[in-house]
Amino acid sequence: MGAQISRRTAVLGIGGVLGAAATAQVAQSSGAFAAPSATGSYRPMQYGSTGNDVRAVQTSLAAAGFWCGSADGSYGALTQQAVMALQKAYGARRTGRVDYWTWTKVHLRRRTYSRYRHDGIEIDKTRQLLLVVRGAAVHSVFNTSTGNGEWFSYQGRWVRATTPSGTFSIFRGGSNGWDYGALGGLYRPRYFNGGIAIHGSPSIPGYAASHGCCRLTTRAQDHLLATGRLAIGTKVRVY
Repeated sequence: MGAQISRRTAVLGIGGVLGAAATAQVAQSSGAFAAPSATGSYRPMQYGSTGNDVRAVQTSLAAAGFWCGSADGSYGALTQQAVMALQKAYGARRTGRVDYWTWTKVHLRRRTYSRYRHDGIEIDKTRQLLLVVRGAAVHSVFNTSTGNGEWFSYQGRWVRATTPSGTFSIFRGGSNGWDYGALGGLYRPRYFNGGIAIHGSPSIPGYAASHGCCRLTTRAQDHLLATGRLAIGTKVRVY
């Protein structure tokens, strides 16, 4: 698999704080804009919350491109991941919970920005986001976790857990389920740089925690594969 491969264990990380520059860049991005709609009154929401206000949050997340599955009114893992992705896009603390600040940003329904305007996948290591770019605009956004930069021992040598920057293409897929190796399991991996892949994982924290791969939830991986976003030949731009 080469020197840079996926990590299975999470490490402690530090959530960011709200950055004015990140907020400005989101506000100036070229996606769909909408005024806050009738979303009801605010209440804190987190994993396990239910109700029409949760459904309203899910609808607004989807309108801004933050993929959360279906708007079913149940605050599950996919909604938690989408909220965390939005918080990353704005440079806020990555809690995965809806506080008042997050609630106001969710209902702005503003799409985040990409660095490039070419179709394909972008992996923003600073914000820890995976972006699907279509037609020169951000189509969908996912929480991801990339290489944490730490050194680890693999097959008798020390290797640094990095996700190299550059432009690559998806060149190989794994099985249609879990692939297991020395470092654990990768769900439906799609390789774009040696042994580095975009793959499903049970752990996608708000910070870089892998050995180099780009982690997504298994359902997000299923969605991207089902919609052809991770087809062989797809460009992957990492920065």
